[in-house]
Amino acid sequence: MGRRSERQVEKRPVSAKQSPSILSASLITGLSPCVSACERTVMAALCVNLLTVNMFLSVFFLPGDLADCGLRSVVSIFTPEKMEALSGSCLHIPCTFTAKPGDKEFDSTRPTFGVWYKSVLTFANGQENAVYNSREKVNKYPMNITGNLSQKNCSTLFSNLTTSHTDTYFFRVNNWPYIATASCDRLEITVKDSPWSPSIHISAGDLKEKQSVSITCSALTPCPHSPPQLTWNLHPDSHSETEENTDGTFTTKLQQTITLSHTHDGYNISCSVTYPVNGGRNKTAETQQTLSVSYAPRNTSASISPSGLLSAGIWVNLTCSSRAKPPISSFTWFKNTTDGPKNVSEGDFYSFNVTDSSAGGDYYCVASNDLGDETSEVVHLTVAVKEPGFVGPSVSDFKPFLAIIIAIILLICVIVCVWRLKIMHHIQQTKQSQTVSQSTVDKAVRRAEREDGAIHYGEIDFSKQRPGPSSVQDSRQQLDTVYAQVKVNQPANRPSHPDDGAEQLYAQVKKR
Repeated sequence: MGRRSERQVEKRPVSAKQSPSILSASLITGLSPCVSACERTVMAALCVNLLTVNMFLSVFFLPGDLADCGLRSVVSIFTPEKMEALSGSCLHIPCTFTAKPGDKEFDSTRPTFGVWYKSVLTFANGQENAVYNSREKVNKYPMNITGNLSQKNCSTLFSNLTTSHTDTYFFRVNNWPYIATASCDRLEITVKDSPWSPSIHISAGDLKEKQSVSITCSALTPCPHSPPQLTWNLHPDSHSETEENTDGTFTTKLQQTITLSHTHDGYNISCSVTYPVNGGRNKTAETQQTLSVSYAPRNTSASISPSGLLSAGIWVNLTCSSRAKPPISSFTWFKNTTDGPKNVSEGDFYSFNVTDSSAGGDYYCVASNDLGDETSEVVHLTVAVKEPGFVGPSVSDFKPFLAIIIAIILLICVIVCVWRLKIMHHIQQTKQSQTVSQSTVDKAVRRAEREDGAIHYGEIDFSKQRPGPSSVQDSRQQLDTVYAQVKVNQPANRPSHPDDGAEQLYAQVKKR
């Protein structure tokens, strides 16, 4: 039997080119007859050597994990498949694992270590790709397992991140002799230079007035040890809070509950986030969202044109205006009567002809949409009222009076013209008479100067100077004598007498 055992082992040679899973399977298969033959002292040494080789390969070749992770992996980790971080900041990696039963059992009483690998695990580069080992004091990457591995908590803090840390990572548990890699559970980490914009969430989708809603502005918080700061215009004095999510990640939030009104429609919410990073160079991002709120009609008003006191036969236009969301579905016009409001028209524009005073009164409109309605203020229409049986005067009624007035005006104009002509004629005759009188006097003076100082009397007839009937006073003065004193200058050669004084020349004028 010893020879058969040797031949059976020799029939399963191990090749270095075989994959770790095939190599491990071959060793395990070849180990079974060896174990049964270990009772023989001749084969004891060979069995010990084979077991040592198997253990060595199980440590460094990661048997079964990569070949068929769904069937062979004995450890699984629970962590987000993809995570993002900001350069200059840190990343909290939530992580827990489960150890499936296998050849070896996980024992929490034994020392447990964790190892993070990056990229693909192979025999050639397995140790080179190990970027962190909790058993080592110095590691390639600034990572630190903050969870309790004995309690199967592998949460890790990745600090001082740069874009070069973007990669795929695997986790390995070392709880000797239980050693396993979660080859099926990869973690993809992406490190960005630019921050993420915050997100705005509203608790209700269809916003309506009088509705109470909760508005939240949230920001990713990959590094809860140095959370971002949020500010917004909805409530400037709000303070942000950092909360842990169900998957172990963190989020920083601002939250405000408001009761919506029509004034919130079109309101623009602005939220900004500031991430602190190494070196004091904060990174900021902003997002905005405009509210769309539905509301019943608002600012409903009615107008009338023309306004004031109106007469029969005038066309009147009534206009109703309002704003609403959704838009106004109907406008209705009412008139107040003794029997109550009366529906008189539909539509935002109402036009009618004022036939009589019954068209006057109070009018108003009602605007409606799916959310409600609103009534406008009353507009008053006033119509002029005529007395019973009274007919207003027309233009033809004034024609006789106009003719009389025009005739009187023409007569007055004729009289004024005749009077002016007579006055002008009288003025001309007076000037002529004065000219004749002056000429007569001048002649008399000249004759007197030629004579020896004698007094001469001349008679002048003024009967033709005064046309028309004379007054009573003129009739009394017809026979009066009019004297004119004339001074006669004596000649130089004439002797002077003592009694010679200023001689006077009198002219007697007899009026006819």
